[in-house]
Amino acid sequence: MAHTRMQTLAPSLTEPRGHGLHLRSWDAGSDADAETWLRGCLDPEFQRWNTPLRPWTDLAGARESLRARARDAGQGRSASFRITDEASGTVLGHIGVNEINLPLKLARVGYWVLPEARGRGVATRALLLASRWAFAELGLYRLELGHAVGHDASCGIAERCGYAYEGTMRGAMFEAGRHDTFRDAHLHARLGTDPEPSAPAAR
Repeated sequence: MAHTRMQTLAPSLTEPRGHGLHLRSWDAGSDADAETWLRGCLDPEFQRWNTPLRPWTDLAGARESLRARARDAGQGRSASFRITDEASGTVLGHIGVNEINLPLKLARVGYWVLPEARGRGVATRALLLASRWAFAELGLYRLELGHAVGHDASCGIAERCGYAYEGTMRGAMFEAGRHDTFRDAHLHARLGTDPEPSAPAAR
């Protein structure tokens, strides 16, 4: 049953629209997408709060990262979206529904926004849109969101999107730029039965 469900996942990856945004799948064969992915992941603010398992610093690494995400999407393990402006098509950032576990109806969400798009409610609107999609299209019941303690902006986004704070996870994330040192993280979650908050106006 899960296999059949995942076969129907890919065609809907480009569909989520709303709140002034269009969530579109990344294209690993696109130079523009690879360059945007590289720029987002090398942004100092991203690196302050995120430490990838396999760091890379060039376009070849960015393309391989996008290919890996496409493989995961094809196998139903995750869904990765470019956050784009619905009117202009301009790429604003990334949001992913990751570690999808259909038997448990569970997944984890993560996102980043390009520097020039910050302060416009992009992450909040994208998270609301992706959450609605995950509950409706994938039939999930629980979505989790984790962020390093001290990342107040991400904490606020989670709360505005109905992701209740559930506690502090000790040593749950790598320290910035390290794979041998850990830091605490906040855990937020939203259930499919929780009310959906109103989206902020696009700015």
